[in-house]
This record gives sequence, C-alpha cells and structure tokens, in this order.
Amino acid sequence: MTALLTIIVLILVGIAIWQMTKIFELAQIGRSNDQIANDTDNKYNGYLMVVFMIFLYGITIFSFVKYTKTLLPEAASEHGSDYDSLMLASMLVIFFVQTITQFLLHFFAYKYRGEKGKKALFYADNDRLEFIWTIIPVIVLSGLILWGLYAWTNIMDINDDDDPLIIELYAQQFGWTARYAGDDNVLGDANVRMIDIDNANVLGIDNSDPNASDDIVVKEVHLPVGRKVNFKIRSQDVLHSAYMPHFRMQMNCVPGMVTQFSFTPTITTAEMRQKPDVIDKVNGINKLRAERAANGEDNSDPWEFDYVLLCNKICGKSHYNMQMKIIVETEEEFNKWIESQQTFGNSIAGQQ
Repeated sequence: MTALLTIIVLILVGIAIWQMTKIFELAQIGRSNDQIANDTDNKYNGYLMVVFMIFLYGITIFSFVKYTKTLLPEAASEHGSDYDSLMLASMLVIFFVQTITQFLLHFFAYKYRGEKGKKALFYADNDRLEFIWTIIPVIVLSGLILWGLYAWTNIMDINDDDDPLIIELYAQQFGWTARYAGDDNVLGDANVRMIDIDNANVLGIDNSDPNASDDIVVKEVHLPVGRKVNFKIRSQDVLHSAYMPHFRMQMNCVPGMVTQFSFTPTITTAEMRQKPDVIDKVNGINKLRAERAANGEDNSDPWEFDYVLLCNKICGKSHYNMQMKIIVETEEEFNKWIESQQTFGNSIAGQQ
C-alpha cells in the first residue's frame, strides 16, 4: 500500500509540474522571444560575474577562518615534515594561480561585456604570449614534480640498514590485526590458505616455520619512539588501504601480495596530547560530545587523542569503523609491553 501511495504522489507531482510549465508558457505570450542577448542582458551578466567573484573569495576566506582548525596537527614521523612542506608548496601555487585566474576571468567578463557596436580586439596568434603562458607552467610543474620524486624516493627508502622493527598489518573486512616479528625480528611465513580459526591462527601463519613461533599477534599497535618501523601489509579479502594520517603514511593492502611502508615515529602519544592545537581539538570534540550526552544520544563519552590506523578505501558497509589504536611510547615502555604479550607458538600450544 505504501508503495502504491508513493507512486500516486509522484504521478500527481509530475502532473502539477507539467501544468505549471504550461501556465508559464502562456504568461510569456506577447513578450519578446529574441534569443540574442542585448546590452541590458550583457550588463546584468557582467554585474553577476563580479558578484560571484566576491562570493567566491568570501567563501574562501570564511573556509580558512572556520575550518583551518580541523587540519591535522604536526607530523609525528621523520618524513612527515618533508611531506607537509611539499603539500604546502603545492597548495600555495594552486591557490595563487586560482586567485589570479579567477579574478581575471570574472573581471574581464565584466569589463569587456558585450555592447552594441563594440568589436573585440582579435589576435590570430602571439608568439610572445604563447611562450610566456607555456614556459611558466612548465618551470613550476617541473620543479614540483622533481621535488615530489625526491620526497617519494626518500619516503619509500625501505631497507634493513637501521635495524628496523618489523610489523605486519593484516586487513580484513572490517578490522585490523598486527603481527610483531618477535625476538628474531623475522616474520614467519603466512598464507590465507593456512587460516585456522579453531586453533587461533587467524592470519594463516605457517606454524612449521621456525621464525613464526616467536611472532606476536595483537589488536593494538605499540611503537617505540625514534626507532624505524618497516610495515609489511597484507589483505585477506578485498582492497584496503592502511592509512595513518598523523604519520603521513598510506599504503594499499592488496590481496595476494605484500606491500611495504617504513617510517620513524618522532612524537609519543603522551607528548602529542600536550600539543596546544591537539588540546584545542580535543576540547572542541568533547564540547560536542557533552551536548550529545545532555540529549541522551549515543557516542557521547569524553574523547582522548590517540593515533589511529584507518582504512582509506571504501571496502564495504562497515568501512567507516575499520580502525585500530596506535600507541607511540618510549623504548622502555615498549619493551615492557612487548614482553607481556603471548607468542604465536605459545598460543598454538595452548589450543592443542
């Protein structure tokens, strides 16, 4: 019945719109139907272009004032400052060019609007102008591209020269699991075909591999500050993306292959929580949560800043909730935590 009523309402709305269109057409009888713009039309269009230019710059200024506070805090990884510098330079170039070109577009549309008897000045070609508007973008874009390639090479310098901590990130709909390489700092072999839920082998680790017995499987990532970390990333089902925004890190998780990313954390969780901009963000969020709590709404508990691992690919209906907590701490705190974790070998033995 509801579907039938909906169809009837839609039909009636369509008829009403059709009738209004016919009434509008009848109201136009006797008026000029000339499709050629006259001086009045051109004048109004010129004024509207100026108004839109003012609106465009106004909304831009408003966005900077209103939403700059929602940007990420300073990068918490060694490569993060280079990444942020490249991003800032790119955005400044884009913003500068956009400001100039939009002004010229709207101002010229007003200044040189059509008028009866006025003829436009026409150049068949102008080698000097063409050279200028070609060479300037070439130089600017070449500089950005070379800078980007340099930054990419440094960021993706994944090697074992600095005795990095080896951690596997395992993605599946809709959660993350991490695996530490243990005392030998070598991950045991793993394959999705070896997954055995009954024996707590959720990652498909090969228990016959001697390097696997001291691996540590956890649902929360701990990182020692100042030590390089090599992440080896796998996916069980679909394409995911390991995204750690505060570390300026993102890498696709591709089923059937291992992708890698490396960085060195530079700011502990406790230190980041004391940053003024982070404190402001936390206070702002908790103010909103307090309002939700006063209205009896869910998801209103006070929030505390934490680093997070997110999925940055739309991987299914619960993609929004696919995240895992990351804690950056001192070397002593990390060692104490890692020693308290159960190894894969012990967990398998406990199931048998």
